[in-house]
Amino acid sequence: MKLFTAGQLKELDQYTIEHEPIKSIDLMERAAKCITRAITEEWSSQTPVVVFAGPGNNGGDALAVARLLHDEGYHVSAYLFNIYNKLSDDCTINRDRLTNKVDTFVEVTKEFDPPQLEANMLVIDGLFGTGLNKPLSGGFASLVKYINQSPAQVVSIDIPSGLMCEDNSNNIHANIVQADMTLTIHTRKISFFFADTQQYIGKLRILNIGLSQQYIENAQTQYSMLEADDAKALMLKRDDFTHKGSMGHAMIIAGSYGMSGAAILAARACLRAGAGKLTVHTPRNNYAVMQMSIPEAMVQLDNDNTRFSESVDTSECDALGIGPGIGTAEETAIALIGQLRRTKAPIVADADALNILASHRAWMQQLPKEIILTPHPKEMERLDGNHYSSDFELFSKARDLSRHLQAYILLKGHHSALCLPDGQVVFNSTGNSGMATAGSGDVLTGIITGLLARGYQQAAACKLGMYLHGLAGDLAAKDLGKESLMAGDIIQYLPKAFLELE
Repeated sequence: MKLFTAGQLKELDQYTIEHEPIKSIDLMERAAKCITRAITEEWSSQTPVVVFAGPGNNGGDALAVARLLHDEGYHVSAYLFNIYNKLSDDCTINRDRLTNKVDTFVEVTKEFDPPQLEANMLVIDGLFGTGLNKPLSGGFASLVKYINQSPAQVVSIDIPSGLMCEDNSNNIHANIVQADMTLTIHTRKISFFFADTQQYIGKLRILNIGLSQQYIENAQTQYSMLEADDAKALMLKRDDFTHKGSMGHAMIIAGSYGMSGAAILAARACLRAGAGKLTVHTPRNNYAVMQMSIPEAMVQLDNDNTRFSESVDTSECDALGIGPGIGTAEETAIALIGQLRRTKAPIVADADALNILASHRAWMQQLPKEIILTPHPKEMERLDGNHYSSDFELFSKARDLSRHLQAYILLKGHHSALCLPDGQVVFNSTGNSGMATAGSGDVLTGIITGLLARGYQQAAACKLGMYLHGLAGDLAAKDLGKESLMAGDIIQYLPKAFLELE
């Protein structure tokens, strides 16, 4: 699914108005009916409603919703903030339509005496929408703080007021409405994908108001979200007469003394992802545990007993996964850069491979093009050598680094963001907080490596890999719960994840 910036969302509205064709006030009424329906499904008419409307079209939506809720038998008080004596045309029309349609209507032009907000009330936040481009201040900031401090439940229309559609790096977080539910139009906004802005969204519902499909199909956007149909379209068919040799030979370089588990998790996930054959290169001390834990894999022993110490021949391999549990000893670091230089097959670098690169940043320029890096946020900060004040800044750096290195950077999180070398970004739609557990990243490395060996190109392997990883986690959480979820459970549910896509 395509994701749009604030500017494109405005264009989408305008294109719909011009080409449906439909009057802008009628499109607003259509949106208001969808919003009203969603509210009535959650709150009964016994719930007192207080509507706060701003001077723009978000405020126009809110005033239309106030009128429609009154028609449904709700007790509604509406407050329109017109402090600059300048309303949008459609907001003006909905103000005029509201006359004698609610229990209380106040148009605030100077002084504002806020109503008492009680726990049994519902506040509808229609102050500002996606067009906001600077932090709220003054009276609006005070109103937001008043709403947030109240015990009332809050529904935000399209986006919580004060939250910007994309970049909130310089926002004042105390001046953003903390919604219990956000009823957003058409699609998630870019800022909804980041952990530091998630607290403002509450429960998210996406409302389809019939915006122009022609614009959506033709518009060029750098952002998208990977959903089930997209993942299904990526799946390769398995020929009935295939054999293990034609399903690809993967190599995993993983593990050190005391960290054999990382190698085991990555190896199991690699085979579950469909690789025909797998060789695990690991220190000598891991031999017995590897043979017992994953007999399907071939074990290649390093010359060192405890660590990865020298690069190996990968000429017979179709994909390489490297990094889980290898440690950061200097001998291992030298072996790593040698391995990355000599390997011709597609590479997935994760965990300690990233930590080594972070401590030898000059080596970053030697990385092969189209390498796949899978950092979590802290690893990404270490790779760049900076601390970022917002998730959007960190994400932007990952995107810039991806273009600079011509690499695939999969920034892991609740909505993992795959940054492609051409500047495109794909957010994942699967996964849950139960997957925040040791070894989950090792599993992802194994899955993507297995898909590469199986024959998927880097972009497809990353997209499908992160989707399957999250989907397996969702299926596991459904049966086992989030609290008890372990990385091994994700591997156990990979077959069910594949079946859902098949």
